[in-house]
Amino acid sequence: MPKKYILDAETVNIKLERMAYELLENNLEESKIILAGIQVNGSVIARVMEKILQTISTFNVQLINLTLDKKNPGEVTLSEHAIIDNAVIVIVDDVANSGRTMLYSLKPFLEFHPKKIQTLALVARTHKTFPVELDYVGLSVATTLQEHIYVEVEGEKISGAYMV
Repeated sequence: MPKKYILDAETVNIKLERMAYELLENNLEESKIILAGIQVNGSVIARVMEKILQTISTFNVQLINLTLDKKNPGEVTLSEHAIIDNAVIVIVDDVANSGRTMLYSLKPFLEFHPKKIQTLALVARTHKTFPVELDYVGLSVATTLQEHIYVEVEGEKISGAYMV
């Protein structure tokens, strides 16, 4: 089945920069932001967001990776210990489908007392089966349940997103 591209690399960068400015505007009073990237592609997007935020803001940005099985979420692990109490956490993923991954991603943060938890995804589908709203979305796409969206990552760069 041929790839039907919905985002190219240049458009991805424009969308990520816009989301970084939105994140900055919604957190002007904050000094620290924790970006929690969901492995693997969400972590790449979080690293790109970190670089953009470092150029446009004075935030102290801490980057952590979140690991879970997206098909069968259960155990969720963080790459490192972070001081989460009273912190702003932004959970970052490539594609938000049903909301299940974002919902399970909250698990390790529930034992702390964060100031805010926000969500960011490069692409959001409109088929939500879990009560998770995204705070920052690069592109919202209406799809059928049979269609799937994939984000292409090459090293530390996002080269595009396509639908099959």
